Amino acid sequence: QVQLVESGGGSVQAGGSLRLSCAASGLTYEHNCMGWFRQVPGQEREGVAVIIIHEGNTKYADSVKGRFAISQDNANNMLYLQMNSLKPEDTAMYYCATSSRVLCYALSRDRYTDWGQGTQVTVSS
Repeated sequence: QVQLVESGGGSVQAGGSLRLSCAASGLTYEHNCMGWFRQVPGQEREGVAVIIIHEGNTKYADSVKGRFAISQDNANNMLYLQMNSLKPEDTAMYYCATSSRVLCYALSRDRYTDWGQGTQVTVSS
């Protein structure tokens, strides 16, 4: 059974940085991608960054390109999201996700099969 546990969220002023972590367990060779998504109450969950587990290719939402970086430590089953130059509009609940689907290299939530509980990021102006 897949388990994803996020940590590292918090409150920060605009321009600051945070590093989110996701501890994964139960992944198999069938899991092809991992990603970070975020959601604001009343809005759809949106893709922030995704990575192909066995290749390292990454993809980012336009709104975070140049500011956020997704990375992984496969030996320790960890996923990270380094967030720099944070803006108030980055405020959201951030979720770690993984996918056992072949066509998972996308920022679409419907491509992802397993989710963590989320960690809150709040950026004040």
